[in-house]
Amino acid sequence: MPRYLKSATSTVSATGDPAVAATVSGVIADIRSRGDDAVREYSEKFDKWSPETFRLSEEEVDRIVASVPGQVINDIKTVQNNVRTFAQHQRDSILDFEVESAPGVLLGQRNIPVSAAGAYAPGGRYPLVASAHMTTVTAKVAGVPHVTACTPPIRGEIPAATVAAFHLAGADDIYLLGGVQAVAAMALGTETIRPVNMLAGPGNAYVAEAKRQLFGQVGIDLFAGPTEVLIIADAQADPFIVAVDLLSQAEHGPDSPAILITESATLAESVIRHIDDIMPNMPTKDFAGPAWRDHGQVIVVESISEAFRLADTFAAEHVQILTEEPRRALDEMRDYGALFLGERTCVSYGDKVIGTNHTLPTRGAARYTGGLWVGKYLKTVTYQEITSDAASAELGTLCGRAARVESFEGHARSGDVRAAKYSHTQLDRVPDGVSDE
Repeated sequence: MPRYLKSATSTVSATGDPAVAATVSGVIADIRSRGDDAVREYSEKFDKWSPETFRLSEEEVDRIVASVPGQVINDIKTVQNNVRTFAQHQRDSILDFEVESAPGVLLGQRNIPVSAAGAYAPGGRYPLVASAHMTTVTAKVAGVPHVTACTPPIRGEIPAATVAAFHLAGADDIYLLGGVQAVAAMALGTETIRPVNMLAGPGNAYVAEAKRQLFGQVGIDLFAGPTEVLIIADAQADPFIVAVDLLSQAEHGPDSPAILITESATLAESVIRHIDDIMPNMPTKDFAGPAWRDHGQVIVVESISEAFRLADTFAAEHVQILTEEPRRALDEMRDYGALFLGERTCVSYGDKVIGTNHTLPTRGAARYTGGLWVGKYLKTVTYQEITSDAASAELGTLCGRAARVESFEGHARSGDVRAAKYSHTQLDRVPDGVSDE
């Protein structure tokens, strides 16, 4: 039986806040009705931001990019190259095909990018520059012809690095606009903002709720919740590194779960002591502290195999494997957003620089989906063509029988007329209003 040296004292709700949902619903309805005027009012209300136009011109983008330190630009380019390389490998793995499934029957599959995507990067306390890479680079590799990017001002200032990241990633339009008003404007379209077919990118509870309510009218990347990390460690793991890595994700927010599962009680106790030592001097302790206090867990199990099984029940967003044989997890685990194998690897690499996408399932969604990838921007569609009379006649006869089992007489007749025409025989019975000539 698992033994809990530290348990979570509260849980992250799987459902949204009704008050947030009501506020978001009102904003979306208003933007749907009044367009740009409503967008401007909400931007002024929530961000104290109401310029003549939210869209940055090419000249403004160039000036903003030029203001970013050269090392930052070089780093953005390096990271985006990593993201682009991995995304291109994903795209290359998705194949169109056509097969002759039976003589004269051609079936095919095509992967068509959506025509327009919206990319959102939040501002606030932590401007997430990396979100520009993950959303826009991936969309462009998928072949999306038009990407609209939105990011809010931060206390009245332009987030230059984020704008630069969107520009270098290939965004076609960049708007200094945030919150519900940004994602609603992209999804619905306004007089000055063209509508998109897909929304991607993280945000606060209001942005997440807006994406949830807009889903269906547009596609979205994921229903996002608080960032999660789960570490599986054996007795040989470095307890200081385990502690640092747990807190690296806890700083995302006060409701971010950080979980350790280990076969070693000695390691578990040492990790707890290190966290207690690190926390007082951690610059982001106002987020990391409550996250660890309320949502942190330390669980001791009998074996690493048991740790893998228990970890799967969490279906966590990020799972780090700090064991002597980290690649065992590839065979023994199945429910996770992303795996990080071995001490040389960490979740922070995935968040910021390594090239895999950091938009991943939370709140147990890893039981049924992976994260954002090239395929999210593609519509996998099919086509079919029958090129022989015999094949159409045979399928028509089969369709007639199959459809009548379900009492779909209209479907049956579509098969009947082809069976008659292409077998060059008379129908057994002619449906009312259908000629066999």
